[in-house]
Amino acid sequence: MKQDVPPRKARPPKPKSLANRLTRNFFLRQLTTFLCIDLMLALLAICGILYWGENRCSDVARLVEEHGLPSQETTEWLWAGDFIITEEGREHTVSIGFYPTVFPQFFHSSDSLRSTDFFTYYRMELDHAKGYAVEVSLVDVGRLLMLGAVILLGAQLLSLLTGSVTNSRAIRHTLRPIQDMAATAARLTSATHLSRREMEALAGKLDQISGTNLDSRIDLPTTQKELHSLAQAINSLLDRVNRSYRAQMQFVSNASHELRTPIAVIQGYAALLDRWGKSDPETQQEAIDAIRSEAKSMELLVEQLLFLARGDNDSQPVRREVFDLTELAGEVLRDAILIHQDRPILPSWEGPLPVNADPALIKQVMRILMDNSIKYSAGDQRVWLRVTRWADGYARVTVQDEGMGIAPESLPHIFDRFYRADASRARSTGGTGLGLAIAQWIVEEHNGWFEVVSREGFGSRMSFLIPLETARREDGKSA
Repeated sequence: MKQDVPPRKARPPKPKSLANRLTRNFFLRQLTTFLCIDLMLALLAICGILYWGENRCSDVARLVEEHGLPSQETTEWLWAGDFIITEEGREHTVSIGFYPTVFPQFFHSSDSLRSTDFFTYYRMELDHAKGYAVEVSLVDVGRLLMLGAVILLGAQLLSLLTGSVTNSRAIRHTLRPIQDMAATAARLTSATHLSRREMEALAGKLDQISGTNLDSRIDLPTTQKELHSLAQAINSLLDRVNRSYRAQMQFVSNASHELRTPIAVIQGYAALLDRWGKSDPETQQEAIDAIRSEAKSMELLVEQLLFLARGDNDSQPVRREVFDLTELAGEVLRDAILIHQDRPILPSWEGPLPVNADPALIKQVMRILMDNSIKYSAGDQRVWLRVTRWADGYARVTVQDEGMGIAPESLPHIFDRFYRADASRARSTGGTGLGLAIAQWIVEEHNGWFEVVSREGFGSRMSFLIPLETARREDGKSA
């Protein structure tokens, strides 16, 4: 069966450099001007040669009519002349002075035959009783004109070359602000964080783009490289601003939703106390316990929000020191066993693993992973905490459980803020949906990463890797 092959999309034309295009236009314009000037000068030279030859031949013919042809005896001292007179097969050379007239009365212009070979001779044949012809040499005039043409063309060529270099520098200097704008926009696009003030300032600089229509984009010109780069950088910047803006709006909406529930609970129990709790000790104690629990949840949520806010603003302190990662995992294991004495929590580690990191933050990551594994697994299901040495100088911390697992469609979003894979169990299991987002920020701040493997109904395995202190020392020595 023949399968239809979808047509290939035509590639957009590669944008050309605006500086090169303008330089080429200036060069062609100057070259055209020089060609027009040369053509006019060539026409003037031809007219001048014809004028000069006609005038000389007319003067010689007039002298011959007045004084007659030169005799045979006088030809010896006339060989140096630039005129040749031919009569009945005899050739004579005549050398006379040249007295040009602005408007010459050409001799026998009506019945004379003229011929010429430019830059060689100009010949006038006169039809008289005694027919003769006057031929003027144009060699010297032609050499003079050729010398002038060579000098002119050389000067024009030099002017074209120097003009091209000068114009190219001037054009690139003029277009440098556009290139700087494109580079600045690209640097802003690659920035790690954009504050709300920066987003508002950037959006305000574009006339037709605001916070309500950040989906608008600038058309990409395909013929000018600099403008294409600038528009592309601005569009890329707008994409990031739009994503950050939408993420911020979603973050605020989720935070408001998370705070709305405990506030509603507190208000409800406050109303219950006001109505019946004053005389009923049991109702009063129930309301107090509920208010304390919701206040603790709000405190945890606010602390996590502040942590993420400081992380986004690069103001969260990271106090690095060298410590044993295995020993820190042992502390987390002892705390988990103390709190959940009925749960089977199994350790596994190989020995001391020195790392240069913030012990409080790394302990927080371990606790987040342990809390999630215990929270989303049954009481008799096992939980493992492993610390191993990984290849390429990394330490690997793994928390594995036999719990409910994570659906495949939820795996790409588990590190999103306020995301819960099982929204129906959010209130019953507790938490805010910010734990894994905080853990990811901490691990990435320590030049590490997460690896997650999960199968729904069989459990999950979450690992994070951070560099060992020995690897950091070897990298420093090699650098």
